[in-house]
Amino acid sequence: MSTQPSPVESRRIADAVRAQILAGDLPPGARIKQDEIAAELRASRLPVREALRILESSGLVVLKANSGAWVAEMTLADLRMSYTVRERIEPLLLLDSLPRLDEADVARLHELQERIEEAADVEHFLVLDREFHWLTYSRHSSPQLAQIVARLWDTTQHYRRTFAAMAGSQGSWTIQAEHRLLVDAIERRDGETAESVLALHIRRTSVELSRHPEIFTAGR
Repeated sequence: MSTQPSPVESRRIADAVRAQILAGDLPPGARIKQDEIAAELRASRLPVREALRILESSGLVVLKANSGAWVAEMTLADLRMSYTVRERIEPLLLLDSLPRLDEADVARLHELQERIEEAADVEHFLVLDREFHWLTYSRHSSPQLAQIVARLWDTTQHYRRTFAAMAGSQGSWTIQAEHRLLVDAIERRDGETAESVLALHIRRTSVELSRHPEIFTAGR
């Protein structure tokens, strides 16, 4: 009888834990208890361990010898590096996608933006915001670049949640204005403006959070 965990089962568990992390149910720095995960997902410990290795490779989980698994923490160094990379590569993905975005895509972006402006809580905003930005990238022809961006979106989810919670009415107004400028540039097929607006939009989160050192841990 094989002692190797089923790849399908390990992936199922990894996807479930990933969803908990992205939803904030497992916050930064939280310990992930393997027994509890196994019981909750009706799995044995072996595929749970493999699932945690998968999540470690994607940057969401840190495995510590003789200590267990922990959700990756928020650090100032990670914020600055992650957002510097995002600011440089996400505009490339957008520019690759933009020429193939059609009228239906633009109409959907307008619809999503209206729903974002009506969002009553942070979690609803985060779901709609992710859908909005990934629609702008959806016509890309660069799967490797998209994979890198997707990983960065996952590992920076906690930063976006914190920023959205701290933004207040003025910050929310700025986010909405940048979204509208981005949609307008896409609709006009103005790649240069779209690229600049997106880079500024990404940079704003890093700049604002950097002003609040109390939200970060000392480092990994």
